[in-house]
Formats: sequence, C-alpha cells, structure tokens
Amino acid sequence: MSDDTPYEPDRVEGVPHPRHTEQLFGHAAPERTVLEAWNDDRMHHAWLLTGPRGIGKATLAWRIARFLIAGPERGGMFGGSDTLDLPPDHPVTARTRALSEPSLFLMRPTLSPTGTERRDITVDVARGLRDFLHMSATDGGQRVVIVDAADQLNPQAANAILKLVEEPPARTTFLLIAHAPARLLPTIRSRCRTLALQPLNATDLGAAIEQAGLEPSVDAASLSQLASGSVGEAARLLQEDGPKLYADLVALAGGVPEIDRQRLLKLTTGLNGAAGRGKMDALARLLDLLLSRLARQGAGLPPDAEAARGEADVLARLAPDANAGRAWAELAAEVSARIAHGRAVNLDPSSLVLDSGLMINNTGRATVRG
Repeated sequence: MSDDTPYEPDRVEGVPHPRHTEQLFGHAAPERTVLEAWNDDRMHHAWLLTGPRGIGKATLAWRIARFLIAGPERGGMFGGSDTLDLPPDHPVTARTRALSEPSLFLMRPTLSPTGTERRDITVDVARGLRDFLHMSATDGGQRVVIVDAADQLNPQAANAILKLVEEPPARTTFLLIAHAPARLLPTIRSRCRTLALQPLNATDLGAAIEQAGLEPSVDAASLSQLASGSVGEAARLLQEDGPKLYADLVALAGGVPEIDRQRLLKLTTGLNGAAGRGKMDALARLLDLLLSRLARQGAGLPPDAEAARGEADVLARLAPDANAGRAWAELAAEVSARIAHGRAVNLDPSSLVLDSGLMINNTGRATVRG
C-alpha cells in the first residue's frame, strides 16, 4: 500500500476519511450495477466513478474495494452477494481502515521529499503502483487500485495508468475517482466502465451529515441547496458557518439598489491571513452560488427550495426576466474571475468582497429598473 502520512488530500477536514465511512447514502443504483457485474462474472477491470466533488464517490470506491478483496461468492444457484457491506469486525475492513491491506494500493497526491503538499499525483506514486503489481497477490485473490482523484494525475502518471488499464494485470481492479472526467485522457476513459453518481437529495444528505457527526444549523433542504447535494461541500460550509454567510449575502442582495454598506463591511471581517482563508473560500463559493441562482431564476429555472429564508422573494425581484438572468450570469463569470485573479496576486480579501458587493448592487440596480 502507498505511504501512510498525515497528509490526506482526499479527506475533507473535520469529517472521517471515506475509508472509515460505514454507510453510503443515495447511490443504490451504482452499487447494484457493481454487484450484478460481480455475480454475473462480468466484472470490468477498470471503473470510472464520476460526479461532483463530495457526493460519495470515494466512499463507494472503498466499499467496492473491501468487497472485492474479501472475495465473496459469486451468483449462480445460491444467488450471490446482495450487498457490498462488510461487517465492521471483518479483517479486510480493519486492514483497509488502517491502510495496511496488502491487496490494496491507493494513489493520491503525496508530500514531496521536502515536505511540500503536492496537488497532483506524480510519477513516483505510479512507480510505487508498478512495484505493487509486480508482487503476486498474497492469496491469489483480488487486488484493487484506488485512484483519488484521477483528474489529479500529472501527464507522466496518467500515461503510466493508461498502460495498465490497456493491459490489466490478472485479478486487478482499478477504481478511478474523477470529479472532472473530461480532464482525463480519452484513452483512459474509453477503457473504463463508468459509474455516474448524482448529487444527494436532501434526505440522503441529511443522513450522511448525521453519520459524519456534524450538526447543521439549518434544515437538510436548505443545506442541500447550499451544498448542491454534496456532503463534502456541506461539511466545509458548516465549518465556516456557511449557512449564516449565505443568509447575510441574501440579506445584502435584498437591499439592492441601496445595499447596506455597513453590513457589507461587517461581512469582510476575519478574511485576512491564513486564519481567514477558509472563510474567504466559503464566501467566494457562496457568492458564486447566489449569482448562479439569480441567473437561473432569470432564465425561468428557479431553485427547488430556498437556501436561506426570504431568498425566493429576493431572487424574484432581482431576476424578473431573461435579460436580468443574462446580466447575472455575466456578473457571476466576472466576479469569479476577479476573485480568483485577486487571490492569486495576494490582493486584500476584504477589498475583493467589497468590490463584489458593489458590483452586485450596480447590476441589481439595472435589473430592477430593467
């Protein structure tokens, strides 16, 4: 198995790593697909798990890995397995949780020799995979490779994976997690069977959040709207008091065309330095969310539910028609680009948020009068 270090870029801070998650919510169909393939002895050697970040792709990958390594009976006259579940006290469960399972290799970004946190999966990790595959399976059973995430493979590592999925070693299953599968080499995609996972509904999101030990400050329906059905995004927002931040943004938008500047100034407190990075990340995403929802409202596609109290009235007033929708869509792109550029060149985060608030006020003034 790959090196076990405290650096775990495939885990959302504050919640358990996917290998520790016992239950998977909202993805019964892709689980059934895998079980049918196993029971019918049609198991593909490479699976591509796609969908937005944080919806449970990695949790499913770990469930599949444990199931395959445990070597359950296939179908036939006894019906085969009907679940990917393994008991918590199963030896494979214990070993995968401890990252000590000899039949499993995890590819993810690692620390550099100097201790720098890498954002890509580099070729040295791919070399470790090659060494892993050169070893025989300890008991002749299945070997599993999890790539989390495949869209973080650098070109050299991607080419190494390509050769392996083209000519797969015996008894080896690749599970490639991809948040943006379009970034993968087409030749990798074409050799994988795809499991397309969808964002969670409010009920499943609420159950997953409870399992993660988080205590939301808003109801599951609102949180689902804020996080777009992503457990990972919901966890990140809750850690930064995201529901309140979004409620403040909606309240500010409700004041357009005379935005409450004191309230806007208050929103910018605590954004500077490393301590404010998480709040600034959350604010940037929530600004984009608000502008996107305004654009959709103008396009005749209002959200299914409010993400904050009173949001529906604000959206309806500021985005009454298609012209307004286009204006908000253009502003969403502009604000996103300005914030990204400003942060890249270390501009004051507070000024970026102030600037964004004033741009919302100006656009809203035009759409309301429109």
